[in-house]
Amino acid sequence: MKKFMDWMTEKFAPKMNKLAKNPWISSIQEAILAAMPLILIGSFVTMLNIIGNYVSWFPDLGLISSFSFGLLALCLAYQIPFILMEKKKNRKTAKQAGMAGIALFILLIYPLASDIAGHAAEDGSFSGTEGLSIFLERMGTQGMLAAILGGLMVGCIMNLFAKHTFFKEDSGMPDFIIVWFDTLIPMLIIILLGWIFTFKLEISMFTIINQIFAPFIAVGQSFWGFVLFNFFAFAFLYSFGISTWVLYPVMAAIVFPAIGANASAASGAHLFIHTSETTNMFLIGGGGATLALNVLMLTAKSKRLKVVGRSCIVPSLFNINEPIVFGAPIAFNPVLMIPMWIMGLIGPIITYLTMSSGLVAIPKKVFNFWYLPSPITGYLVTQSITGPILVLVIFTVACLVYYPFLKVYDRQEYANEQKKLKEDEANIVQEHKH
Repeated sequence: MKKFMDWMTEKFAPKMNKLAKNPWISSIQEAILAAMPLILIGSFVTMLNIIGNYVSWFPDLGLISSFSFGLLALCLAYQIPFILMEKKKNRKTAKQAGMAGIALFILLIYPLASDIAGHAAEDGSFSGTEGLSIFLERMGTQGMLAAILGGLMVGCIMNLFAKHTFFKEDSGMPDFIIVWFDTLIPMLIIILLGWIFTFKLEISMFTIINQIFAPFIAVGQSFWGFVLFNFFAFAFLYSFGISTWVLYPVMAAIVFPAIGANASAASGAHLFIHTSETTNMFLIGGGGATLALNVLMLTAKSKRLKVVGRSCIVPSLFNINEPIVFGAPIAFNPVLMIPMWIMGLIGPIITYLTMSSGLVAIPKKVFNFWYLPSPITGYLVTQSITGPILVLVIFTVACLVYYPFLKVYDRQEYANEQKKLKEDEANIVQEHKH
């Protein structure tokens, strides 16, 4: 165990943290975080629409979600190349990269020829009088993979051309004019590539991208994919101080399209279990369901553990567990890491089995207010009493899992405190003798 802990601490954790800081990966992370207000608006709409279940005159606000969360991919198409250029120290051309990202993304989602009435032409051909029809749903979660890959491609091309300029350093031309001309060629290349694939070769890159990643998405939606992915992201890696954000780009590619598909699914259609809404139901107090540990620490004999428990209980109620993970600590502490790993497996297993069997409703609405207490989240995402019941069952199991490990750790800490107290008393007596 010691060799494994040393390897994780000295080799694995530094490499994972370095990977998280890689500009190509961190640009995706930051782009998704920048788009979080759109996701939260969709969540807020879900909350308000519950009123409509009880008040007949209350309007359906679903379209607000369509023009917020439903434009997530379009926003990522701009944000990813923009942030990437800034990270590559090419801030002057960051905005142009974002605009090129939007242009390429719209080409990638395969707009169709349409007549003046807006109906798509059967053969997709153009006579010069038609317009273009764009599937609005592809600008949302359906188009996330296209937005991410397209954004990275735009960033790559714009970054290569950022090293070259038509003007000398002592040129008297204003900076904004220099940027205009220096970005003409890379932007033209980007748009030309999209135009060739979509309108000349008539290849739907949107379809190809989604087909390539379909096996990966299928694994992520499987029982073992759901269990192991959430175990590694929210329990195992976190217990070594490795941020969950390392896997966030991968997680987003699985969970956001899934909840988007669930929201638009017809009655009786197949629903995806692996969504962020589902995950939030077993992250009670944070990864590893650490609220249970926090509550148990309130009764600890060790003064230190009791103080840590009291100081961390409010953040834990709102699913913020950094204080207890690094304050108890759980991180790099084998006694408390093991129950965290156990709950990192049990929580997803119970959740998947109860939802796949129909005992608990699968979330169908966008809801990412993950800082709400878990029982409330459980009701809002399932819109059923079975949601809070599932949360309480997992919390009870977590208490049973953490209890024996905490007792061992509490006994150790209490013994150390008593030993330290006796040593301090002995030192005081010794000082008085002198």
